[in-house]
Amino acid sequence: MKENKKSVQSVDRALKIIEIVKDRPNGIGVTELSDILNVSKSTVHRLLMSLYKADFIQQNSENKKYFLGLRFIELGEIVSRKLDIQELVHPFLQELGEVTDETAHLAIKNRNQIFYIDKIESSKTIRMFSNIGKRAPMYCTGIGKAVLAFLPENEIKQVLAETELIKYTDNTLTTKAEILQELEEIRDRGYAIDNEEHELKIKCAAAPILNYKKEVVAGISVASPVMRLDEEKFKIIINEVLKASKKASEKLGYVAE
Repeated sequence: MKENKKSVQSVDRALKIIEIVKDRPNGIGVTELSDILNVSKSTVHRLLMSLYKADFIQQNSENKKYFLGLRFIELGEIVSRKLDIQELVHPFLQELGEVTDETAHLAIKNRNQIFYIDKIESSKTIRMFSNIGKRAPMYCTGIGKAVLAFLPENEIKQVLAETELIKYTDNTLTTKAEILQELEEIRDRGYAIDNEEHELKIKCAAAPILNYKKEVVAGISVASPVMRLDEEKFKIIINEVLKASKKASEKLGYVAE
C-alpha cells in the first residue's frame, strides 16, 4: 500500500512539473522547481530525468534550464489528426459497417504501430474483438499494411527496422524482403489483406485514406471471422472497402491522377 501511495505521489509531482514548465517559456531550473513543489532537489532531478528520457522534458545545455519536450508536439498532432479524421471519415465507416455487417475500423499510424481511432461493430454474435485505442503491428495487420505500403520509402524502412517481426501465426511474414514484396503488391492493387496473419480465424481487407497532398493519413478496414467468408463475399468486402476509402480520401481533398 505504501509503495502504491509513493508511486501515485511521484506521478502527481511529475504532472505538476509539466504544468509549471508549461508556463515558463524561458525555462526553469531545479532549484526553483524544488522551491515551488517544496520537495528536495534530488527528488525534482529524479522526476525530471524520467520525463527527459520519455521526451516530455528537454534541457538547455547552456543554462541547464528545462522546457517542454518534443513529445508534446507529437501528441498534439496525434490528437488533432485523430479528431479531424475521425469526424470526417465516420459517416463512411458507418456506411461500410452497415453494408457489410462486419466490424469496420479506422486507424492511423502512431510511431511504428497502427492505432485504432474508430470502430463500427458487427450485429452478428460472433465477431472480431477489438477496441478503440488499441495498438497493433503494421507489418501483419490488414489496416497496418494498407497504411505502411503508402508511406514514403524511408518511413517504411524505419518502421521495419524498429519493429520486432514476430510470427503470430503460420501465415505471418517475418522477413523484410517478403514484407517489402507484399507492400509493393498492395500499392499495385490498392488494398491490403490480412489472411489470419495477426489473429487466427480472422480475415481482413483494408485500404489507405489519402489527403489532398496524396499522403496516407489513415486506413479503413473490414474484419470478419473466416467461417463467414467465402470467396464471393470477400470480394464484395474488398470492393466496399475500396469505395469507402475513395469517398474518405475525396473528402480530404484527394484527387486521383
